[in-house]
Amino acid sequence: MHLTDPERPRNEKHPGISEVNGMEDEMRAEYDFTGARPNPYSQRLKKQVTIRLDVDAVDYFKAMAIRTGIPYQSLINLYLTDCATNERELSLTWV
Repeated sequence: MHLTDPERPRNEKHPGISEVNGMEDEMRAEYDFTGARPNPYSQRLKKQVTIRLDVDAVDYFKAMAIRTGIPYQSLINLYLTDCATNERELSLTWV
């Protein structure tokens, strides 16, 4: 039976990729990482945060997302990363 066969019963177990390739599907007791190197992207990992933003600010980035084709969350991240990289200071004047 083919993986995309519409006749396949819905409750039938889907084969794992190793079963499809004819490989054994077992975990080893131990793995040797002595030759492993550090993840070169580990410094670029992102952290999920919850933040409240003004509606106008979100609308601004959503409109920019439509124009550029870049998701608005990515645009906000790019903007904040640019501010941090260039050590921009916020200029506030309280009235």
